[in-house]
Amino acid sequence: MTREYKICTHCVMDTSDPGISFDASGVCNHCRSYEVEAKPIVDRADSGQAAPELARVVAKIKAAGKGNEYDCLIGLSGGVDSSYVAAKVKELGLRPLAVHFDSGWNSELAVNNIENIVKRLDIDLYTHVCDWDEMRDLQLAFFRAGVANCDTPTDHAFLAVLYRVAAQHRIRHIVTGTNFATEAILPRAWGYSPADLTHLRAIQRRFGTRKLKTYPTLGFFGRYFYYPVVHGLRTVRILNLMPYNKAQVKETIKQDLGWRDYGGKHYESIFTRFFQAYYLPHKFGYDKRRAHLSSLIVSGQMTREEALLELQQPTYPADKLATDKEFVAKKIGLSVAEFDHIVEQPPHDYSEYPTEEWLYKLKGAVWGAIKKLRGITTARV
Repeated sequence: MTREYKICTHCVMDTSDPGISFDASGVCNHCRSYEVEAKPIVDRADSGQAAPELARVVAKIKAAGKGNEYDCLIGLSGGVDSSYVAAKVKELGLRPLAVHFDSGWNSELAVNNIENIVKRLDIDLYTHVCDWDEMRDLQLAFFRAGVANCDTPTDHAFLAVLYRVAAQHRIRHIVTGTNFATEAILPRAWGYSPADLTHLRAIQRRFGTRKLKTYPTLGFFGRYFYYPVVHGLRTVRILNLMPYNKAQVKETIKQDLGWRDYGGKHYESIFTRFFQAYYLPHKFGYDKRRAHLSSLIVSGQMTREEALLELQQPTYPADKLATDKEFVAKKIGLSVAEFDHIVEQPPHDYSEYPTEEWLYKLKGAVWGAIKKLRGITTARV
């Protein structure tokens, strides 16, 4: 039975999220969850109350990295969040090593932004260039699987590279741009965690044609035991410890770093731009702008009226869509007709393929219980 359409009265999330629910006032579960889980952290950061915690975190990073060439590692994609993190860690007196994962889809603008950032901030940059034949085959396998989490090949490998490089350089802290102020809302039904190595390998075995010999991987044991316990690796969400306003940050990095805008969240990658602006809306009815805009609404950075006006704009200009579709199809080794045939096949849920989701749920439950017992409201992972 088709569900009656409904949109939240506070943000712009709607019933394109199959897991959404509404209270008597028409406010969705995402807004309610934000009030309980994220708002205290965002308010604390905005008011400056998190400044002492930020100072303690910075001191801890410096102490752990004493005598080492670098005291922290940052992932640098050229997007807003990672660019601002690069600027802030330098401002705080840290000695970062920037890591970039070249999946083969960088726009020319992204390359220029990254070059400007490392040059102006005088940061060393390590770039991992993927084996294109393996990456192409894996991405095509995810398309053939018909799932919504087709950005998994890049996201998984980038995380694996971060952990490997940190361990190689004896770096104890990875500083990320993940934050609640602009990323608090993202429906689980719209994708699946890229961290699940069992899921990735299952799709590659079924739909791929190549063995992943050099593709960087990171399993559950490595992420949650080997690297944290053996190497003492920790992740810091530094933007949760300081005021973070997206519009203001964009102006700052434009002026200070020569950064230029891509026109959309994560659009520094041609693949991600096509995936979010065409593939997800066309095949699944998921418009990720709703989640991005709703996150800004609940954190007070945008009004609902402004968001609704933005949603009236097409996800993709028609001329740009045709160009990008042809480019994406050709790059993964298909004609446009062959690619369209794959896209038009019925969608599939990630759960139709093997996963180790039970492990992540167990980890989440255990960590949630520990935080509750300790009264933890930290921005660190």
